[in-house]
Formats: sequence, structure tokens, C-alpha cells
Amino acid sequence: MMIHRAPQLLSRRSFLMQAAGLATAGALSRPAFGQTGQRIQPIDATFLFIADVHACRMASGLSPNCQQEGKTDAALLRNVAALNAINDKHWPAEINGVATGLRSAGSRIGMPLGLVVGGDITDDGGGQITQPSEGTQLLQFSQRYSQGVGSDRVHMPVYVGLGNHDLDQNGPPHHVDWYRRELRDYVEVNHRPGVFFKPPVPATSYDVDTDCYSWDWGGLHLVQMHRFTGDTGHGADSSLPWLKQDLATYAADGRPVILFQHYGWDTFSTERWDPAKRTYDDDGAGAPHWWGEADRQALLAALKGYNVVGIFHGHQHDTPLIYRRDGLDLFKPKAAYMGGFAVARVTSDGMDVALGEATDDQGEVIFTNAFSKGWST
Repeated sequence: MMIHRAPQLLSRRSFLMQAAGLATAGALSRPAFGQTGQRIQPIDATFLFIADVHACRMASGLSPNCQQEGKTDAALLRNVAALNAINDKHWPAEINGVATGLRSAGSRIGMPLGLVVGGDITDDGGGQITQPSEGTQLLQFSQRYSQGVGSDRVHMPVYVGLGNHDLDQNGPPHHVDWYRRELRDYVEVNHRPGVFFKPPVPATSYDVDTDCYSWDWGGLHLVQMHRFTGDTGHGADSSLPWLKQDLATYAADGRPVILFQHYGWDTFSTERWDPAKRTYDDDGAGAPHWWGEADRQALLAALKGYNVVGIFHGHQHDTPLIYRRDGLDLFKPKAAYMGGFAVARVTSDGMDVALGEATDDQGEVIFTNAFSKGWST
């Protein structure tokens, strides 16, 4: 159990498919002024974050090893039940007998504005079998983690992000990008607004070259960067130029910013090749397994001067983490298929985050980690 109390500081494609619905709402509290002296809209935004869903369903059965690893539909339904029940839960005042120090401790969490997903929505991109018709993992994800009614899907807007399991799978030799296109199409159809097409969860800004996007809840700016900021794997365009422009356009007034991506600063995300042991580990000095120090330094340079109050990520499955690296507060819940989630509340003068996990199929949860910090306005 970890409790943190921070000091008081601080187009690539044409229109794709039919969709309907409305997206997100912003809640208000009190006005604030940014570093430019411009008025920032009030903020009172509660949201959920998950990562590592690993939908495993194939046309027949599950992908290899999924049953043994617990990546089942029953596990996803357990996670969905916890997410849907969170509005009636209360911010924990204590975890394992230790005061959390949360600003919202004891108060009802209420209905979140949305659920943000930090990648690995599928286990194999579309499936390990090379015929696209065999893979139904994206369909399974959409049947659980797109806004709907009933106990088998979430009840709030969903902001989709992609991870390495979504983007690393190759298709047949004549169409190696099949699964990557399918996953990126799903992001676009859910979030890219157009003149004639209204996505179910529209972004404020959408980059058609990288499928990164941003949105706002009141005076809070949020950015989805998928696997990692600046990713050029499999011929992708770097998202760094778009991120720099997005922050300059929407966050130059000093408003709080939250980023979401799949990789973090934890030891698993930063492991490198160890030639002596012939594996990737914490002690390796070779090539990075997932993303390297140069990638992280490039991201830090892009964030310099902006009020980034947190980065939420996934990738490592087993351990809920709240930690600080390179001046950033980072949050990583347990994998969603293991029941994990984060709930966050950002107001005009601070932020609370609690990590938790589902304990049964009826929406009951336990909280394992807590973090709180405030800032002057």
C-alpha cells in the first residue's frame, strides 16, 4: 500500500463508419487565472483510467495462454462492474489503517466524466492468426468498453488509447499493417470530429497522422499519446511536433495538463538489453526494450514550461504504482483484466488520485494507493 502526499506546489482516411452519440461534459467550480493573466475556466473533473485490457477472444476460443493468464471475458466484466459502481463509492479516508490525506476523503466519488484507456486494449492487435477475419479482440473490447447500458458495458464516455500489443502485430505479408490500421481506425472513428461526421466522443484536437488527440474538461487539458510520445515504430510519424503545437495552442496559459500513454518510467518500461544475460532487464546497457532515454528526454523537453500535473500509464500489469520521476507525478494501476483502475479528481486548486481493483463481480472494490497535491491559483 502506498499513500503519497505531495507538497503544496506548485486525413489519412476518409470518413469510416456511422456512429452516433454525444461525448463529454465539463463540470465547474471556481475561476482561476493562468500565468499569462488570462482567465482559466473552473475545474472539477473526476475521471477513471485503466490500461492493459488485453481482450483475447478469437473467432473460436481465446488466443494462446490467455485462459491461463486470466485474460477472460469474465475478468473484463468484473472490471466493468467496478467502473460502473464507482459513482456510489467514497474517496478513501484510510487505506490499511493509514490516513490517505486525500482532499476529497470521505466524500462520494460521483459519476466520472469519462474513462480513459492507456493502451493494450487487445492482446494481439486483432489476432495471432494471419487472416483478419479470425480476430475478434477489438470487437470484444468495443462490446465492453464503449458507452452503453446494462451490466456488460461501461456507462460513460471512453477515450481510447493504444499500446504495444495493439500496434506491434503484423498482418499477412501483402498487408502487414492490417491490424494497426484496424486499431487506428477505431480510435479515429471514436474521436475525430469532421464536418459531416460526429464521433461518439469528439476530441478538441485530433492529429490524423498519429491518431493522438486532446480534449478539455473545463480548464483541464488532457492529451492521449498512445504507446509513447514520439513513437516512430512500424513507420509511424512522430507525435512530438503535434504535441508541441497542441500544448502551445491549448495550455500556454498555465492550466493543468494530464498526459496518457502506455509506457512509463517504471523499471519494466525502461528496461534495456543485457548482453551478458541475453535478456532485457534493469541492469542492461544495450538497446531499450520499449522506449529509451532519448525518447524520455525528448518528451520532457516538449513538456518544459507547461503545467503538467500528472502522467497516467500502463504496461506493467501486476503492481499498482504511484511514483515521481524527472519532476513528474506518475500513476499506474494494475491491469484492467486483473480488475485494476485509477480514479482521479482534478479541481482548480488540486488533485486526488486513488488506485483500486475489483474484488468481486458485483462492483465491490478495494483501494490500494492514494495521492494528493494542491496548487495555488
